[in-house]
Amino acid sequence: MRFLIALLFVLSGQVLAGPQIQHWVAPTGAKVYFVASRSLPILDVNIDFVAGGARSPADKAGVASLTASLLEAGLADLDEEQISARLVDLGARLSSGSDLDKASVSLRTLSSPEEKTGALALMRAVLSAPTFPEGPLAREKIRTIEALKDAETRPDSIVVKRFAAAAYTGHPYGRSATPESVAKITRDDLVQFHKTHYVAGNAVISILGDVSRAEAEAIAIQLTEFLPAGREIAPLPPVVQPGRDTLKVAHPATQSHIRIGLPAVKRDAGPDYFALLVGNYTLGGGGFVSRLMKEVREKRGYAYSVYSTFSPRVLPGPFEIGLQTKREQAGDALKVVEDVLTEFLAKGPTEQELAAAKKNLIDGQALRIDSNAKLLGYLSLIGFYGLPLDYLDQFPRLVAAITRDDVKAAFQRHIKPEHLVTVIVAAD
Repeated sequence: MRFLIALLFVLSGQVLAGPQIQHWVAPTGAKVYFVASRSLPILDVNIDFVAGGARSPADKAGVASLTASLLEAGLADLDEEQISARLVDLGARLSSGSDLDKASVSLRTLSSPEEKTGALALMRAVLSAPTFPEGPLAREKIRTIEALKDAETRPDSIVVKRFAAAAYTGHPYGRSATPESVAKITRDDLVQFHKTHYVAGNAVISILGDVSRAEAEAIAIQLTEFLPAGREIAPLPPVVQPGRDTLKVAHPATQSHIRIGLPAVKRDAGPDYFALLVGNYTLGGGGFVSRLMKEVREKRGYAYSVYSTFSPRVLPGPFEIGLQTKREQAGDALKVVEDVLTEFLAKGPTEQELAAAKKNLIDGQALRIDSNAKLLGYLSLIGFYGLPLDYLDQFPRLVAAITRDDVKAAFQRHIKPEHLVTVIVAAD
């Protein structure tokens, strides 16, 4: 039986492109996104809540992450070992986690009646009635604090936190958990955070697999009917663009770790999102064919790797350029990066670069939805950020329509040099 379950999980990567997404609002207020997939007896369910790290209190950063990670730590009638054993018996997987915008709980189970019924009942209990026992909380706090202390010594971790703090000064997106903030967190903090944020009214449920529409409707109600209805959660404060600045952080490492960027784009940025996506492939997102890689690595050998990326969020997420180089040549490498970015902002991609970027993104679309797990991720993305239901179908057309002028205009709107923040860890 265990072999059969494992085999089914592997085979469930086979899904068709162009899924037909159905959407409705459950009687509990939860938003539901559903794709029927009858090819294998597998059911995947994901629930997102407006409960990400940006919602943690300023003096207790880390509450959101601990709440998500300890949902499975205990119920009134089951401890964490019993919950784990129950999942093994059912052949199911239950996981949870959070990022800055949201917290997520995911379930994968066989769709046979006994396994499905048991797994969904356990997921409902974990969502609606976690007990957050003191023992597991103490253990996780110790583990988290030790990990944070270790991260404070590593330049790769330091540059990430310092860049976020500099790009989002005073904003929740710029806050990170610290050993001190985690040490303050109590069980009551987790209980209150769960009560406030894990509510039916802001839940987004993604259902994919071997169930009918009627069954999906029943699942959505089952999973949220015992959650508080909840009140509308206040929006995050607006993002304020930083002033241009360079921050140098002392560190004994022989390699300088560098981040350059600024708050740039929301997830629902419309046509600009696709123009930025296409343009970034040429600038620094396309690996060895990108301009940054050619100029910084191939021509001058300043870095093994250099990249650029956009990370859209509910509010403008960051545009970042990252690299690691010998500290004695950090200034030279940074000058090359700035020159490449300046030229790209002024001229955009060439026609050849544009064509190559669009071909890669369009041809690669099938691989981005070639498993149930990947497709479930897109359902969650579409639902949580309010993207069009036909987003996946429209992706190739929208990418193909992008012009050089579109790329140049979008980059000039969202990447303004006067707001660029540079952080160098291990700087001379």
